[in-house]
Amino acid sequence: MPTLGFSHYNLRSSRELMEKLRLFYCEVVGLAVGYRPPFASAGYWLYVGERDVLHLTESTPGETRSTEAATTFDHAAFNCSDRMAFERRLAEHGIQFKVARVPQTGQIQLFFRDPANNGVELNFAS
Repeated sequence: MPTLGFSHYNLRSSRELMEKLRLFYCEVVGLAVGYRPPFASAGYWLYVGERDVLHLTESTPGETRSTEAATTFDHAAFNCSDRMAFERRLAEHGIQFKVARVPQTGQIQLFFRDPANNGVELNFAS
């Protein structure tokens, strides 16, 4: 009964925030809207190539998520290429980011926040 790999992560929000997240992840991170089965709720599946990696789902009216609940979620990470183009894109969108280098591997990481304040990491091979 082995785990076969990572499937996707889901962000659930109001319709307004969901639309902001869709624009952000498509225009800034470079994901693309793709096929999504006809669920009763509104939403998007965002893809890297042929693989859906991020699901955006509209929360139901009156649904609340406790802001008092502890969470350990820090960020989602994406493997990328052309670091300088991403840095320009982030600057063009007015997004502040931090740059870090992974010890020994030399991999470069860009860290920033999405419109819902979730952490995002872009990884670039050295």
